[in-house]
Order: sequence, then C-alpha cells, then structure tokens
Amino acid sequence: MQIDMNQSGFGQSDNSFQAAGGEAGITELVAHFYRVMSEAPEGAHIRSMHPKDITVTADKLALFLCGWLGGPRLFNAKYGPISIPGVHSHLVVNEPERDAWLFCMRQALGEMDYTDEFKAYLLTALGVPAERIRSVACD
Repeated sequence: MQIDMNQSGFGQSDNSFQAAGGEAGITELVAHFYRVMSEAPEGAHIRSMHPKDITVTADKLALFLCGWLGGPRLFNAKYGPISIPGVHSHLVVNEPERDAWLFCMRQALGEMDYTDEFKAYLLTALGVPAERIRSVACD
C-alpha cells in the first residue's frame, strides 16, 4: 500500500504515537518484533547481533519509538540522548541486515491491530533510520 507521507497526518504532533496505541501498543509491537526475530529464519543473523537476554534492548527500542513517533521522550529520560547510527556503529549492517530488520518489523506490524495506512507509513518511516544505519556502517 502506497501512502502520501505528507497527507496521512502521521508524523505530525503525536498522531503516530496515538495510532501505535501509545506506550502499551509500542511495547506490544516491540515484543512481536523480537519474537519474530528470534523465530523466523530471516531474523536469525540479526538476532545473533543482539544480547541473549533482550529485556533491556527491547525496553530501549520501545522507549525510543515512543519519542520518535511523537510521544513522550521516555528513552532520553531513562537512558539519555541517543544517536541511532552511532549506537549501531560497532555492527556490520549491510543490505541483508537492514532488510532482515525491516522484514521482522513488517511481520510484527502484521500482528498489530493498526490500520493498513499506519502500517505502511511506519514501515516506510522506519526504512529511513534503517538505511542510515546501513550507510554509516558502510562508510
């Protein structure tokens, strides 16, 4: 589904945060995401790039997404400022890793009761930092 990123209303104010179900919805999305990463063969390599216990990792992603989607800046309050490419600079992230991460997120989004328009918006929006991480890792 193609959406007009400028006309959707997502990405403005806290519209995306609300569409994601607030902190509870984002936490659920992240749980699905890491479950897919742990279970799907497509996620095996990127799962191996994470610690065995992903409790803190999942918390960080959920809190980051809250602020990134226009909600409260919970990540900053708990963990301090973040540079997404910088945090991932120790990893080898090429196209296969980027695509595997996006695959896992696409599958997780499929399990959420979000509108198709929001799912498409979020996957497209998440592609931007995913590509930035890949391009920084390749520099």
